[in-house]
Amino acid sequence: MKLNCDMGESFGLWQLGMDTAVMPHIDMANIACGFHASDPLIMQQTVTLAKQYNVAVGAHPGYPDLVGFGRRHMRCTPDEIQALVLYQVGALAAFCQQQHIPLSYVKPHGALYNDMMQDEPVLTAILKGVAAFSTNLPLVLMAQTDNSRSEALASQFDVPLLFEAFADRCYTDAGLLQDRLQAGAVFTQQSQIVNQAIQLAKHGCVTSNTGKRIKLQADTLCVHGDNAQSIDAIAQIKSAMSLSKG
Repeated sequence: MKLNCDMGESFGLWQLGMDTAVMPHIDMANIACGFHASDPLIMQQTVTLAKQYNVAVGAHPGYPDLVGFGRRHMRCTPDEIQALVLYQVGALAAFCQQQHIPLSYVKPHGALYNDMMQDEPVLTAILKGVAAFSTNLPLVLMAQTDNSRSEALASQFDVPLLFEAFADRCYTDAGLLQDRLQAGAVFTQQSQIVNQAIQLAKHGCVTSNTGKRIKLQADTLCVHGDNAQSIDAIAQIKSAMSLSKG
């Protein structure tokens, strides 16, 4: 199972994340495209860093919400969503072209990601935006207990899908992420993050907030590298996965 991480989310002089420390440990870099975070220079530098470590580059488009970091829901029309996705994907693709590396996938950010998972018209608009750029470009969605509905919709636009799970988020019995506003929704203990990652990689399941085992078939695991502790957790996850393969 490949590790993906949100990257390139600094903006001008304001720094977020520890990209240089994280990049050697991951397989896929979800690079912000300027709407929720980042700017042209940060995008260029992050693509260059990904190339240095042979990490696949993915576009990480969000709502046009720098102040709210793309975590606030916006009432955009389907046409607006399609256009903003195409715009951001195209912008990052230009930097990939400069570095002679492919743009490998698209993973929406924040509220746009959540809306995509809950609102079929939003997902449809995103699929149209991705397909307008390339029908060979995979879209990353959250793995659910049943992925058939999203697979059927994506097939209408010939867009392949990649399904992801989260190492540092608590799941509900329905196989959904627990609301961030609720206590315990985001794991802070290294052991919790590493154990859930290993459980997903080895057994294809997570343990919910009530102790129920939930089956999730995921292609990639989302990790976060905002501090030294999380980077150490990523390194442990990578090492544990390598040992399990051996």
